[in-house]
Amino acid sequence: MPATDYHQGSSPSSLSHFGRSILSLNHRDNQVHSMEGLNLELELESFQQHITDRLLDLSSVGHSDLLSLSWVGKLLDSFLLCHEEFRAILQTHRAQVLRPPMDRLISDYFERGVKALDVCNAVRDGIEQIRQWQKLLEIVVCALGHQKSIGEGQFRRAKKALIDLAIGMLDDKDSSANSISNRNRSFGRNNGSREHHQNQSHSNHNNNQNQHHQSLGHFRSLSWSVSRTWSAAKQLQAIGNNLYPPKANDLAATNGLALPVFIMNSILLFVMWALVAAIPCQDRGLQVHFNIPRNFLWAAPMISLHERIMEESKKRDRKNACGLLREIHRIEKYARVMNEFADSVHFPLTEESEVEVRKRVQEIAQVCDALKDGLDPLERQVREVFHRIVRSRTEGLETLGKPSHAE
Repeated sequence: MPATDYHQGSSPSSLSHFGRSILSLNHRDNQVHSMEGLNLELELESFQQHITDRLLDLSSVGHSDLLSLSWVGKLLDSFLLCHEEFRAILQTHRAQVLRPPMDRLISDYFERGVKALDVCNAVRDGIEQIRQWQKLLEIVVCALGHQKSIGEGQFRRAKKALIDLAIGMLDDKDSSANSISNRNRSFGRNNGSREHHQNQSHSNHNNNQNQHHQSLGHFRSLSWSVSRTWSAAKQLQAIGNNLYPPKANDLAATNGLALPVFIMNSILLFVMWALVAAIPCQDRGLQVHFNIPRNFLWAAPMISLHERIMEESKKRDRKNACGLLREIHRIEKYARVMNEFADSVHFPLTEESEVEVRKRVQEIAQVCDALKDGLDPLERQVREVFHRIVRSRTEGLETLGKPSHAE
């Protein structure tokens, strides 16, 4: 039906003005939508570039710095920066986040975050365990490093601390290699009966080692903040389950917002995996599949880091380590060398032997200093990651109109 039938009595000029007004409004709407789309595209490009830059920085370190305390700290700093940028994107596009399928994708991300909280707790337990090793090393330094002359009594004190250290670290290796049920026996209430049985069947030397073992296990169980049946390996697998790049229809339905969700899920998985690789954790395991297409900008540095860490874990002297942290490797190395040296010395010490002792003690003192400077900041960062994930999840669930329960 002709438009004039609807506007009888209107002049041609007024109809022309009305038409121009409609076209102008449509043009402005299209401009607004076009600008919004352009802004979102720029945001997503910027987000991916920042992720890439941070991963490139992490992957540019040399062999001696990878998995060091400072590197793990930088990894967590990068995660916090990525997490904050991701959070800002979600807040800016809140209306889109509330609509399907974005609401489901965000809910899935929050559930992966809940699983990451347990990893943070286990890592903090691992940091506390390293602190106990640090204290034993400090006994060695105190016994042998601050004396004008080193006698047999000082060596006995240092030797006892080194034995306790070796048993404590061996306990962690066993707990990673053995089944969870074995771990429960190591740290459970029936620990005493197991030790009693072993004491009846071993020599006096083994009895003393078992008592040290029991003491260390008891100490650790007091601060254990995850279930005794919890497994770091299974938790990582749970975080990575069904984590796939978004399909074209998901990208179209979410105006591209499905992509930063996938990126952040991948970053979360990688960071938790790297923490478990570095720090002693209950039932450690690194066999996690990263499903990352290589055409993403940030894929190459992440894949490179994953491969380098896996190569480190397969080295003969690292294969059964309780953690790949560089400082743990130095603890094991220097403690082993010092132990072997302590077994071979005779008293009174020759001048050459005393020089050798002081050299070894200086190496151990350097490890102690590194742990003293690095463990507290690392624990604060792990705690901050934990709280940031909790806050983000609480805010997100409130936005989605879902109840938030304390985890």
